[in-house]
Amino acid sequence: MNNDIIRVLPDSVANQIAAGEVIQRPASVVKELVENSIDAGATKVDIILKDAGRTLVQVVDNGCGMSALDARMAFERHATSKITAANDLLQLHTMGFRGEALASIAAIAQVDLRTMRRGDTVGTRVQINGSTLESQEPEACSEGSNLMVKNLFFNVPARRKFLKKDSVELSNIMHEFERLALVNNNVELSITHNGTILHQLLPGPVKKRICELFGKSLERQLIPVETETSIVRISGFVSLPENARRRGALQFFTVNGRNMRHPYFHKAVMSCYEELIPGDMQPNYFLNLDVDPETIDVNIHPQKHEIKFENEQAIWQIMVAAIRESLGRFNAVPSIDFDSTDVPDIPVFNPDATRRPEITIDPTFNPFNTGFEDSAAAMPEGDSVRPSRLNTAAYTRPETENWESLYESFSRNRNESLEEAAAITTDNDAADPGSIGLQSTEDTGGITSPMQLKGKYILSPAKMGLMVVDQHRAHVNVLYNRYLGLAETGSLTMQRIMFPEIINLSASQSSILESMGDDLTALGFEISFLGDTAWAINGIPSEAAGTDPALLVTSLIESIDEETTDFRSHVAERIALALARQSAVKQGQNLTISEMDSILSALFQLPSPNYTPDGKLVLTIIPIEDITKLFA
Repeated sequence: MNNDIIRVLPDSVANQIAAGEVIQRPASVVKELVENSIDAGATKVDIILKDAGRTLVQVVDNGCGMSALDARMAFERHATSKITAANDLLQLHTMGFRGEALASIAAIAQVDLRTMRRGDTVGTRVQINGSTLESQEPEACSEGSNLMVKNLFFNVPARRKFLKKDSVELSNIMHEFERLALVNNNVELSITHNGTILHQLLPGPVKKRICELFGKSLERQLIPVETETSIVRISGFVSLPENARRRGALQFFTVNGRNMRHPYFHKAVMSCYEELIPGDMQPNYFLNLDVDPETIDVNIHPQKHEIKFENEQAIWQIMVAAIRESLGRFNAVPSIDFDSTDVPDIPVFNPDATRRPEITIDPTFNPFNTGFEDSAAAMPEGDSVRPSRLNTAAYTRPETENWESLYESFSRNRNESLEEAAAITTDNDAADPGSIGLQSTEDTGGITSPMQLKGKYILSPAKMGLMVVDQHRAHVNVLYNRYLGLAETGSLTMQRIMFPEIINLSASQSSILESMGDDLTALGFEISFLGDTAWAINGIPSEAAGTDPALLVTSLIESIDEETTDFRSHVAERIALALARQSAVKQGQNLTISEMDSILSALFQLPSPNYTPDGKLVLTIIPIEDITKLFA
């Protein structure tokens, strides 16, 4: 009886297992094939797609080509022309070196390769079906290689089932194409999907390639970064602080012409923008590092995105110094910010004045009568924020001089509203009413009015301490719930724009917007395609009147999660969140006491007042014990 259970897997099975690490989606095929073309010395590479790569991924190049034997050997595992010994890993100048990509692709697709070396008169054609060689024969073809990958994952139905819809897969391919195009700006590149040319890029400087990929507006937003030391040479561009983005920031690192992701160096860039941009904003950057190949290790991850550096800390310091120098040279660093909040106007002395101006005093004028009491009653229900300045002439001043009773009435109504809000949050387990609700003026020492700090935060006394509320996030939370109800009931109506707003998107953004067309129309948008990647915004939801239409649409596109399988099930939430972000009060906007009261009252009536829809903290409580310790 044979009890041996360990055996060597067949090559076809081993290749399918390896394919799971190297080839995850059609974008992975595009990356591997284009990098092979670049390594072959190609100066022109054409990418042809059908059905976002499911049906066909074809890469045609004018590289060195292959002989008949090399064309067959290229599909064997660990067969490569890039290295011959382990020491070669220390001097890598090519994108590929593992010898796994073509074998992995051939294991899960139908491959058709035509290739001919420069100077030969006849080439060769190789056809492989799921790691099985079907035929190899001479073929008349052009110099270089023409490789077609058909029916990806045809023999792995579970993997094919988990592919996303075409718009998502095409977006991933376009992101991969953008990374490849940036790092190979000396190569002519084109990409075509279902017969439509998405990009056709000629060789040129890096900045020109950036503008061709992401829009000409970036040309005025980027400042150069350049420094060279014995350890590293850093070159590229970073964006001005005022052009930072909340979502969808363009952030690219390359080292020795290879794309990489490096969280440590990303933090270095972000540290240069501290105090320059809000915490939820991200700058654009396109940075290339040239280092000695012996000081890095690219053999970390099968997809070669992660790279280890020998001198990480030194490169961090050099990068921070270079970026800060560029920001300072282009006046991107702000001057000293003196706090001008509530500073009285200082009159200018006029030496020519001969006499004091006559002052007339109206004995019936009451400086405390601003009309807010009447305006509050006149405002329509549901308005969460009232105008900061009201036309008091439009309202009748109350004929009363009992100001103490009037203030007591105002305080009582506010406390009752907060007590009711606390009861609501208790029922929904969203917050601790004891830490948020104001039970009585005795708990807060008789202080009930909120105050604003630096135009960003609302401070309000609470039962257990001091409540600090982010005014922008709080208003986003309030408006989101309001807009979501309108979106779900179909109550969002369209308001036409007098002069249509023209926006130019990247190819990946354009494909996403096209897939969202019907949903946006149903929710009050009117957007038309002008050709290439240009779109015209003719109408937006009436609730978003006064916002920037271009910024509203682009922020909506950027909010699309690539991992979401069913966009339509979440379109109402995304529309509501995008509208709320654009319509909410901004950081730095001064609010009146009535406006702050209105935001707080509306916030505490929500089911989840503590967090925004995207999970960001809205409010926090500083316990009275912590405040007491500060004075111990």
